[in-house]
This record gives sequence, C-alpha cells and structure tokens, in this order.
Amino acid sequence: MLDANLKTQLTQYLQQLKTAVELTIFIDNSAKSTELKQLAQEIAQLSSLITLTTSEAASDEQIRIPSMRVHSVANNSNMHFAGIPMGHEFTSLVLALLHSGGHPIKLSAETIEQVKNLSGHFQFESYISLSCQNCPEVVQALNMMAAINPNISHTMIDGALFNDEVEQRNILAVPSVYLNGKPFAQGRVTLNDILTKVDVNAKQRQAEQLEQKTPFDFLVVGGGPAGASAAIYSARKGIKTALVADRFGGQVQDTMAIENFISVKATEGPKLVASLEEHVKDYDIDIINNQRVKKIIEAQAIGELITIELESGAQLQSRSVLIATGASWREINVPGEQTYRGKGVAYCPHCDGPLFKGKSVAVIGGGNSGIEAAIDLAGIVEHVTVLEFDEKLRADAVLQDKANKMPNITIVTHAQTTEIVGNGKRVSGLNYTCRKTKTDHHIALAGVFVQIGLVPNSQFLQGDVELSAQGEIITQMNGQTSMPGVFAAGDVTHSPYKQIIIAMGSGANAALGAFDYLIRTPQSTKQSSKAA
Repeated sequence: MLDANLKTQLTQYLQQLKTAVELTIFIDNSAKSTELKQLAQEIAQLSSLITLTTSEAASDEQIRIPSMRVHSVANNSNMHFAGIPMGHEFTSLVLALLHSGGHPIKLSAETIEQVKNLSGHFQFESYISLSCQNCPEVVQALNMMAAINPNISHTMIDGALFNDEVEQRNILAVPSVYLNGKPFAQGRVTLNDILTKVDVNAKQRQAEQLEQKTPFDFLVVGGGPAGASAAIYSARKGIKTALVADRFGGQVQDTMAIENFISVKATEGPKLVASLEEHVKDYDIDIINNQRVKKIIEAQAIGELITIELESGAQLQSRSVLIATGASWREINVPGEQTYRGKGVAYCPHCDGPLFKGKSVAVIGGGNSGIEAAIDLAGIVEHVTVLEFDEKLRADAVLQDKANKMPNITIVTHAQTTEIVGNGKRVSGLNYTCRKTKTDHHIALAGVFVQIGLVPNSQFLQGDVELSAQGEIITQMNGQTSMPGVFAAGDVTHSPYKQIIIAMGSGANAALGAFDYLIRTPQSTKQSSKAA
C-alpha cells in the first residue's frame, strides 16, 4: 500500500507523536476493506504509540464500511475517514495522526481558544473526491476543530466509494459539508469561514479587532501570485505592509497541473500556493485572511490615507494600496446555470468529475481548459460532449488530436448553449442552438462543466477606478491606476497574458512603483479619520 519512500517519510513524521493514538477500522470482506486494513496495519507498525483494532461488525449503524477512526487517548477526540484516505487526502490522514498524538496545531492562539469555547455538539461530515485539490483544506480544517474540541467530530467521506449516499443526498459537487445531518457548506471553505458560521459573534469580534489596526504604508488586496509577490517586495523595503484576502492563493488553488513556471518542471496549484504563503510569512507582513473588500475610498488629498472598507463592516487605512484580486470562472449566464450550480453545473473537472462516474456530461468551451477538461473527464464518465460557440476549437493542436482519438468524446461546433434543464433537484440535460443551421437541440446528461475563461474580480471598483470595457483595471507601466496611490497587478488588470509568472512579475513591478510613490509623496500631517 505504502512504498518504501513513503514509509520512511511517514516514520519520521510519526516520531513527533507525544501521546497514544488508537486506530479502529470498520471493515467487511470487500476489496476496499482489504486495502484499508493493509494501510492501517502498515501505519501501526511505524510507531509504538499507535495501536490498531479491527471491527468486522460495526454495532453502530452510522459507521460506514470501510472506514477508520483516529482516536486521541489524551484528548478523547475522534476523526473518521470513510474510504481510503490516499491521493490528496493522505496528508489529511497524516495530520490527523499527528494532531491526535499531541503534535502542536499550527493555528493562532486566538483561533484555538475560539474553537475550544464553542458550546454544543457539532457532527460534521464532508463529502470529497480523492482527486479534488480543494477538499483537503476543508477536511483538515474540520479535523483540527475535532482535535481541539471533543464536542466536535468529523467524518471524511469518499463520494466515489459511497455513491448511494451521494445519490440520496443529491451531492453533485465537492467538497460538500453537512453539520448534524443538514447541509452546511459547499465548495472550498476555510477554518475561519466555518467558525464565522457556527460562532454567531465571530464576525463582529473580527471587525472590532480590524478596526484597531493602525494605518499601513502598503496594503495589498488579494492573495494570489501577484499579491504575494507585491507583499514580499514591499516588506523587503522595510515599510509597514499588510495583505488582505478572501482566500490565499486565488485561482492558483484550483489549478491542477502547472508545467510552465520557470525553474519548476511540474507542480500543482495547492503546492505552489503553500510555498507562496510560507515565503510571505517569512517577512513582517500582516496577513488578514477571510475578508472581502467592499469599496476603496480615495484619499481626500495627496499624501493622506486611502480607506479600504471591508464587507464585514471594518475599515483599514494605508498610504498606498495594491489591487491584485485576480479573476473568477466566467459564467455562461443562461437559464438554469444558477439554479443547478452545485447540482450538476460545475467549474472544476478535477474536483467534481468523479461524482459523474459512468454518466454523460457536457463541457462548454473549446479552448485549452475545455479540451483538457474533456480529456480528463473521458477517463471517468461514460460520454463527454464538448460544445464550442465558434466554428472551430481554439485549443492547442496536440490537445485536439488527443480528444479526437478518444471514442467517448463528441465535439460540436457552432453550438450556442441556451438553457440548462433539470428536475428541480439536479441537471438532466442541456439545450443548445446550432448557429450554422439555426436548429435547436437537446442533450440528455447529468452534468455540465463550464470552461469559458475568466472574468476580472473588479466589480467593487466600478465608478472609482478606470476599467476597460471588459472590466479590467487599466494601469500605467509602473502599475499605477487612475486613483492616486492605488496600484494594480495580475489577472485583474488589462495585461494581455494571464499567466502565473507574469502575475508575479507585475506584482513586483507594482510594489516597486508604489514604493517610489511613497518616497516621493510627503506624508500629510493631518490626522485622517476613517470614513463614516
């Protein structure tokens, strides 16, 4: 189950255990149960602090088979893995073992205390797919909460293995989180997001804490490659720097394969984001996570403070600001898209593809991302129909050749999607018009994957900063926008090429531009008050 190299690494990790950990596996005679038993046995052999118990007849009907319970003897905490926690979830298993065995949890003292003080019983269940790169963050956040507070439990459920349960609960997107048997969250959520929902006073406390922060010299809005690069370049100049973001990493978190990042032959988005975050934390940068910016209020005069209004109600101030909010998946804006979002309409084939195993799906978009998605899905689903609006595909020739050779991929050009239809609970089909023959068509299918590019996250700047017709921020060569002291970088700008390495370069460029602005702009002696 585990190769020699993985066993060596795991042995080193498990040396950090301080207290006993009990593993209990619930199995039957199935092949998957045999796999889980082998994995548990191999893990137990690597540390004297880990004991293993096998239960072939679960007394509790709620115990899924095959599954594994990780129990902390010292804290009486429990984390469950329903399925085989390999792939992206192997790290979640390793962390569950470490945290159950007394290894320190890498959270702030304030966050740990907040989790400890949660009152009531919280039984979380998260449905995931082992190929989902966003799921581990959710699983690990819930597991950490379970490790801290014994009144919290969490079960990770492999949706592909427990398909009947997925069908019953009508789960068509991962991660999907349930709390005490009821839907709680869908998609990527952070630990702070979870706490904000279960701790009713959390949002107000966070806003009050943010209000107490003194003004910055340079405030970065956005935690993607451009924002991270800018924050590092600014901090290296020795000026007071902060970074505020809804989620660190941005779109890169959702990128599976990266093969054009110079000096790194191949990596995955979450790995690159982890490295970026680690690099940022090496500097004296105030990282403000899980916050969305609502509005930027221009300084009353050159040299005075710019105000950043957050959706939480808090306000931050800074002498200069960098906008690096990136871009989001573009929607097709047809009837049914929002109705069935997460119920068959998806945007991440790597995450949600396994939930459509053996079914028919459509991919909208014939560019590189669309054809890559079709090729990826073709290995899982029964059939893939690619719908391209134009008269020909725009994907690279090598991708087109591969797709054309796959027997379960059909490519339709001149196709204008007009409606996504369903039965009220999930997608059942798609309607499109052939632009060439002007005829209407219907395809019966279970899922629709939208892959038509990105739209800049600049809506909150409308009317305040000059934008292009496409909503991109227009900047000068040094990153300066139309608002004095406000700079921009990355995919949210009118840069013609949306690439990770270009975003990083533009972030550095804009940070240097902001530093030049600061040293050439006298700071006003007037005390600036926050906007009412």
